[in-house]
Amino acid sequence: MNKMAYKLFIVVIFCVTMTGYTGEPSPRTAELSGEWKLVWSDEFDEAGLPDPDKWDFDTKGNATGWGNNEAQYYTYKDTSTAMVKDGLLHITARKKDMEGKHYISARLFTKQSWLYGRFEIRAKLPSGRGSWPALWMLPTEQAYGRWPGSGEIDIMENVGYDPAVVHGTVHTKKLNHVLKTQKGGSINVPDAGSAFHTYTLEWEATQCRFYVDDVRYFSFDRENDDHGLWPFDKHFRLLVNVAVGGNWGGAHGIDDDSFPLRFEIDYVRVYQKKQD
Repeated sequence: MNKMAYKLFIVVIFCVTMTGYTGEPSPRTAELSGEWKLVWSDEFDEAGLPDPDKWDFDTKGNATGWGNNEAQYYTYKDTSTAMVKDGLLHITARKKDMEGKHYISARLFTKQSWLYGRFEIRAKLPSGRGSWPALWMLPTEQAYGRWPGSGEIDIMENVGYDPAVVHGTVHTKKLNHVLKTQKGGSINVPDAGSAFHTYTLEWEATQCRFYVDDVRYFSFDRENDDHGLWPFDKHFRLLVNVAVGGNWGGAHGIDDDSFPLRFEIDYVRVYQKKQD
């Protein structure tokens, strides 16, 4: 059985909760198979740079320092920071001077975008004070204005000084971290840096739901048609990156002895509801 077939038949039998593993079978397997259809995936079976038909490199913020005072320089098509090998996508942050920065890393985004769906990523997070890995989504067009007006969905964020906690968050014009009004939830994942877990967003027209290993820990509901509260009715694309330092990731400094920081991704799968 090849890797793709093997993965499609694997059932995750451990669930992460705020107090640890339950050891119970996933309750969402039947629901997933009955409601959703796989529409896009990357199983990372071909070694080398990430598939150019599926991924591109985001480097536009290097000139402006990005938005969170981060310490890294994001490279372009550099296998030292983004490479597929051994069936995994490796995004690696390294201690290296480049263009006035003292660290390098990679930030990828999907060329494909979607309106609603289930976004499922199985990954092992980097460990080290100063690391800030993320799985998140941004709109392809700024229909409701510049950030945060057109929205942001953070499927998974983790900061190295608090390695056992995973966060899921939404940002909108009226609900965002600048105003300290963002909406989100957190869950304890004690071995997030040493074991693979599945990080999932289910995004529908009236609700966003956040899971780790099929345990829901946060939901965000659409209350009305105010785009300042719910801009999530446009196409979004998926981003994957490891930031270094910054306002949040670097709040307790950066441990240079922890480099390189490795974010390993086993697969990315996108499902959408079957149409009648």
